[in-house]
Amino acid sequence: VQLQASGGGLVQAGGSLRLSCVASGRTFSNLNMGWFRQAPGKERKFVAGLKWLGDTTNYADSVKGRFTISRDNAKNTVYLQMNSLKSEDTAVYYCAADPSGTGVYAFWGQGTLVTVSS
Repeated sequence: VQLQASGGGLVQAGGSLRLSCVASGRTFSNLNMGWFRQAPGKERKFVAGLKWLGDTTNYADSVKGRFTISRDNAKNTVYLQMNSLKSEDTAVYYCAADPSGTGVYAFWGQGTLVTVSS
């Protein structure tokens, strides 16, 4: 599975961005997908996940109510809509795929930088 993330940029606090991640290399519709982020000097952390079965979603507490993960199977794309952005959301955002459905994200995109200015 190859993943290509895009959509990062510079935004003011309170603003919005939508990240996209296009997948290729295998059937996308039965892949569990996720978004992670890594802030400068910190570990990579889970942000949001979307299971292919039933489109079940889950979110880190820090982004609940502000971020939404979704997918378009026709476009092999998963999105992360980010609203009410805060300076602490500044990070490199990575999309990832869990092909086995076990919660192990085996494939990763290259990352896209989101910078939120206060």
